[in-house]
Amino acid sequence: MNRSPVRVEGVAKHFGRVKALDGCTFTVPEGSVTGLVGPNGAGKSTLLSLIAGLAKPTRGEISVYGTPVRGRMHPDVALLTQRRPLYEQFTVREMMRSGAAMNDRWSAERADEVLDLLAGVDKDAKVRTLSAGARTQVAIALALGRLPKVLLLDEPLSDLDPLARDETLRIVMTEVAERGTTVLLSSHLLTDLGDVCDHLLLLDEGRVQVTGDIDEILAEHQVVVGPVGGLPAEGVVVDSSQTARLTTALVRGGTVPEGWQATQPDLESLVLGYLRASRTRKLTRQ
Repeated sequence: MNRSPVRVEGVAKHFGRVKALDGCTFTVPEGSVTGLVGPNGAGKSTLLSLIAGLAKPTRGEISVYGTPVRGRMHPDVALLTQRRPLYEQFTVREMMRSGAAMNDRWSAERADEVLDLLAGVDKDAKVRTLSAGARTQVAIALALGRLPKVLLLDEPLSDLDPLARDETLRIVMTEVAERGTTVLLSSHLLTDLGDVCDHLLLLDEGRVQVTGDIDEILAEHQVVVGPVGGLPAEGVVVDSSQTARLTTALVRGGTVPEGWQATQPDLESLVLGYLRASRTRKLTRQ
């Protein structure tokens, strides 16, 4: 039996005629932090919901540590959605008690550890009075109180200021370092992803475009600059642009043409290249 933390094989999810996901296949390595990226509507939130077991795929199979996910919350998975699962009228302490009541496997000690990290969160404060950063910290405490082996985070940094983003990422990295938790993190904040992620999963139009170790993916790509009007004959041109004098292209594989200059992209420029190519394709079809 395969014991990969997350294995997705041929997964599709359709909503009527809309294909949110179509033929997705990948694995997530144990103890990794995988950045899940893609344009709006790529299927990222749908994918996380399927892995968590909150929805069933139209086709394909998902397993967590070799156990099939059957359309109910998997006991080894915790999901933090974009809409934080918090009750405004509850105090933080009451939120933790509700977490204990709703989960068969629950560690009040672990939840309290997360709440006490950094500047700490007032456990007697009403949720509605908390800052965005503190709310996220409470939501992560609820997720980690489940003692998950796999932690799914859907845009956890989107409404946070730079300090709160840094603190939230430190909570996540502490979980990875101390407990070996496997993390799948969806975010548009590419600079933050580059600081914490070692794997990448890039979705576009419901399909996996790129997946694997970030260093290996970057090594497979080049940003090449050459004369206007031309493109490299070898490799796959992901995206290209031209000025009056030069052509710049993101290329996967191949060799550098004579007379061209090449550099290895960083994570941000690589993802942006794929996102620009996606936008161009969509505009072409209109």
